[in-house]
Amino acid sequence: MTDTPVSPLPASTTDERTWSLLLHISALAGMVFPLGNVIGPFMFWLIKKPESELIDRHGKAALNFQISSTIYMIGMGLLVIVLIGLPLLIGYVVFWFIMVIVATIRAADDKDPNYLLSIPFLK
Repeated sequence: MTDTPVSPLPASTTDERTWSLLLHISALAGMVFPLGNVIGPFMFWLIKKPESELIDRHGKAALNFQISSTIYMIGMGLLVIVLIGLPLLIGYVVFWFIMVIVATIRAADDKDPNYLLSIPFLK
């Protein structure tokens, strides 16, 4: 088997890092507005994706995670009826918040976000 060499990603500019950082942190709008966690990153990604491969990559990762999280939270919200949903929902909201902050820090450090539990809707 031949291993294909992984080409290094091109260095990003400060402007690209700033936009990708804003893209990830905009998911915190979901704490104020319903579906703000999806709408915030989507707006940044939609506006800036044609300009940068880095922003496109970060935008897809953020949107995949936020859409997945919304689905998970709806499912956990339905499980509140059987009382197991409330502790699951509280735990997942803490996990979600930590993942958004970690992805924002990774974007500032010019690394891929690597969200956990993300379903790849956008490729």
